[in-house]
Amino acid sequence: MIQHLPKLIERARNSPRWLLVLNLLLSRVIPFNRPHGFRIVAITEEMVRSAATYRQINRNHVRGIHACAIATVAEMSAGFLLLSRLDPQLYRLIMGRLEVDYHYQAKEGIVSESFLPNQRLENEIIGPLREQDAVTICMKSLVTDQSGNRIAEGRTTWQIKRWDRVRTKL
Repeated sequence: MIQHLPKLIERARNSPRWLLVLNLLLSRVIPFNRPHGFRIVAITEEMVRSAATYRQINRNHVRGIHACAIATVAEMSAGFLLLSRLDPQLYRLIMGRLEVDYHYQAKEGIVSESFLPNQRLENEIIGPLREQDAVTICMKSLVTDQSGNRIAEGRTTWQIKRWDRVRTKL
């Protein structure tokens, strides 16, 4: 499956049908996300947008979207962006830290956007990995609701390592 991911992502960038296929596959390989309805809604070369709907399973005791659902959507956009920019057969990603600043209560569907410009990819990941075994990168995700309110800002710190440098086995 992992060897087909780059091609599937490329197709999903340009086709709503292939984006649906990608989301169906993600719901199978990440079973935690399935009941929550977390999904990728847009992919470009430098951006990934993920979303969660306002549904009962995602709500907290005050009928807003739960903080953990907001954090997961932020983590999903950042992690999937890295996965889409790096060959998963060459690099292993591990999230080491997740921080979220909450600004506003979400009472409708939410969207998270993460960006990784080409220059940052080269300067902070690809270049350093030519000389180091592993690098860490902090990715920011902006979470907004359907009305455009700024709900939260997530920061995920990822360790990226070449698979041939990994000492533990799958």
